Amino acid sequence: MPLLTLGFFCLQLDRGNIANALTDNFMEDVGVTQNQFNVGQQMLSLGIVLFEIPSNMILYRVGPGKWLTLQLFLFGTVSTFQAFQNNYGSFVATRFLLGITESGFIPGGLWTLSTWYTRKETAKRVMFFYFGNQFGQASSKLLAYGILHMRGVGDKAGWFWLFVLMGAFTVLSGVVLGCCLPDSFKNPRSTFLPNVKIFNERELHILQTRVLLDDPMKGKKKKKIGLGAFKKAFSNWRLWVHVIITLSNNGPQRAFDTYSPSIVKSFGFEGLTSNALASVGLFLQIPVSWSFSYVSDRFNKRPETVIAGLSMHLLGYVFNRIFTELGRRGVSYFGVVWTQTFGTFSHPLNIAWMSLACDDSEERALAMAMVIMGANIAGIYGAQIFRSDDKPKYRRGFTINIVVLAIGLALAVLRFFDDKIWRRSKVAEIQQQLARENGDVSDDKSDGQGENHTPTLGLEKTSPAELNPIAKPTQ
Repeated sequence: MPLLTLGFFCLQLDRGNIANALTDNFMEDVGVTQNQFNVGQQMLSLGIVLFEIPSNMILYRVGPGKWLTLQLFLFGTVSTFQAFQNNYGSFVATRFLLGITESGFIPGGLWTLSTWYTRKETAKRVMFFYFGNQFGQASSKLLAYGILHMRGVGDKAGWFWLFVLMGAFTVLSGVVLGCCLPDSFKNPRSTFLPNVKIFNERELHILQTRVLLDDPMKGKKKKKIGLGAFKKAFSNWRLWVHVIITLSNNGPQRAFDTYSPSIVKSFGFEGLTSNALASVGLFLQIPVSWSFSYVSDRFNKRPETVIAGLSMHLLGYVFNRIFTELGRRGVSYFGVVWTQTFGTFSHPLNIAWMSLACDDSEERALAMAMVIMGANIAGIYGAQIFRSDDKPKYRRGFTINIVVLAIGLALAVLRFFDDKIWRRSKVAEIQQQLARENGDVSDDKSDGQGENHTPTLGLEKTSPAELNPIAKPTQ
C-alpha cells in the first residue's frame, strides 16, 4: 500500500508541476499563449486515454511489480526532460509523451489493491492510494515555492529546476518500487530482487485466504482478459453511470487545479507566494477525505458519501462565481480553499462504489481502466474551461463547472435509488428462497404471507456486490 501511494505521489508531482511553473513566467519563457497551454494539457490527457486500456492489459499479463516499476522510470525520465522544452512544439510533444508513459498507472494501482484486500476494505485503501495524489498536489505547491526561487542558478529558470528535481525523485522512487513491490500471491517477489521472498508461506496463506473467502472469483485470474469480459463490462450500464459521474467531477476539478495558483495570484498576492497559498485547501482535503472514507467503510455509506462530496464540490464553484465579483481578496481566497478541500475525494469514493457492481477480477480490471479513462477524458474538455478571454474572474468557466457538476450530482442520486431498488428486490428473492428451503412457503404461495414472516437476516443493509450470487456464493 505505501509503495503504490508513493508511486501516485510521484505521478502527481510530475503531472501537476506545470501549474506551479505558470507563476514563474513559464508561458513567456517557452513562448506559448494560455490557449496553446490548454492544448498541451489536452494532449497529456489524450495520451493517457489512448493507452489506458492497453497499459492495463499489459499489467494484467506481466504483473504489477514489473509494469508499474517500469512506468515510474519512464514518466520520471520524460518529466525530467520537460526542463529542456523551448517552444510550442516541444511543449506539446513532452505533454503527450508524459500522458503515454503515465497511462495505466492509476487503474493498475487500483486493480492491484483489489487483489490484496477484501471488498469491505476497498474504500479505505483506495482513499489511502489517493492520499498520494492529494499529498502530491498539496506538497508540490509548497516545494515549488522553494524551488522556483532557484531562478538564475546556472542561468536557468526556476521552472527548469522544478522539472529536473521532481523528475529525478520519481526515477529514484522507481528503484524503490523495483526492490519492494511484489507481483502477486503466486509470485510474491519484486522485480529487482527476484530471489527474495517478501512474505513467508504462513503470511502469504493468511493474506490469500482472507481475500478468497471474501470473493472466490479473485482466485480465478487468467493470463489475459478475454473478449467476453469486455462485452460484460461494456454492457454493464451501471459502470457507465459511474464513468459519467467521473467525467462530471474531474473535468472542473482538473481545470481548477491547473489554474488555482494563477487564480490566487489574480487576487493580488505575489507570484510565488500564490503557490504556497494554493496548497492550503489541498492539505485540508486530506483529513476531510479520510473522514468521508471512514464513514463510507464503517457505515457502508458509499453512495451517500459520493453525493455529499459532489454537493460540496458544486458549492465551491458557486462560491467562486459569487465571491470573485465582490473584489475582496480574503473572501475570494476562501472560495478557492473550499473548492480544493472538497474537490477531489468523491472520485476515489465513486471508484469504490463502482467496484461493487463488478462480478470478477476481469470485469473489475476493465472497470478501473474505464473510470480512470473517463477521468482523463474529463481532462481533455476540462483543459479548455478556463480560457484567456475569460480571465481573471473566469465567469464563464465557473458557470460551466456549476452546470457540469450538477449533472454528475443528479446521476449519483439516481444511481443511489437504483441501488436501493436492486437491494430490496434481491433481499426479497433471497427471503423467498430461504423460506422455500425451510418449508415455510409452498410452491404455489397458498397462504401469501410467507415472505412477510421471513427474517431479513440484515441483508437490507448489504451492498449489491455482497448480495450478488456470482460474486459471492450463498453460504
